[in-house]
Amino acid sequence: MTATTTRRRTGRVRDLVSRWTFLAPAAVVLAAVLAYPIYYAIQISFSTLDLTTFGPGEFVGFENYEDAFANQNFIRSLGTTAIYLILALPLQIILGFAIAFFLNAEWRGRGVIRALFLIPMVIIPVVSGGTWKMLLDPVFGVISWLLSLVGLPSPNWFGDPAWAMLSIVIIDTWRSTPFVVLIAAAALLSLPKDIYEAAQVDGANWWRQLWSISLPLLTPIIAATFIVRWLGAVKMFDIVISTTRGGPGQSTNVVNLYIYQQAFQSLKFPESAAMALIVLVITMVLTFGFLAISKKLENRF
Repeated sequence: MTATTTRRRTGRVRDLVSRWTFLAPAAVVLAAVLAYPIYYAIQISFSTLDLTTFGPGEFVGFENYEDAFANQNFIRSLGTTAIYLILALPLQIILGFAIAFFLNAEWRGRGVIRALFLIPMVIIPVVSGGTWKMLLDPVFGVISWLLSLVGLPSPNWFGDPAWAMLSIVIIDTWRSTPFVVLIAAAALLSLPKDIYEAAQVDGANWWRQLWSISLPLLTPIIAATFIVRWLGAVKMFDIVISTTRGGPGQSTNVVNLYIYQQAFQSLKFPESAAMALIVLVITMVLTFGFLAISKKLENRF
């Protein structure tokens, strides 16, 4: 009995060592790329910054964090980011899975459409923003011209605060939805066919199969896709800076853009580092919450 237990422990140790051997190169790269910048940001967030050496100066404790929380523009940028996430993420998830259901059906030419759907995903965000800025131009834009053909007035897409946020959501949805479609299409192909065949024998129509079979089976995938898109959307920066630059006013000034402005335009590096770390903590807390919900959904379905 003792020999058997020893062999099991030895096997577990070997397995653990082999796993970490494969993980070590990636862990070293991640540590080199992420650890020092985070450590540097933490350092300067608790001190002043010596602009001659770009190193931490006098220790000031939580003063930079107090300034960050007292900064109403920073709080407003967090709210702007929340509005963008609330509008964009559900739209992208629902639209992505709906398109995937459509592409999963048997019809002629769906392979070509699938390939075309991947194009927006591989375009650089800045290029996407610049292209859509030209398309949505209220005077020379193609979208405005198409609206004029049916007698509809063209809104001031980037000049009106409400339309500016909606424009950012539209551009990001156009670019990010194909990623959701890709994951959803792969998930649909992995669903067991025998369940659908049994449902057809029982007389279940398409809607009943979708509501009672597909959605419950896809719930863990939907939750995981939401988390992946959340981690991407919370970093929104490129599209905003290439279209509205946070305007008009502060209506599209998402938190990443505001931190960038504070650091590289106002040269408030310590305060911007504190803001970045606050955003990092908020993101981590929400991500762990989403992961816990995803785990519960996975166990339930």
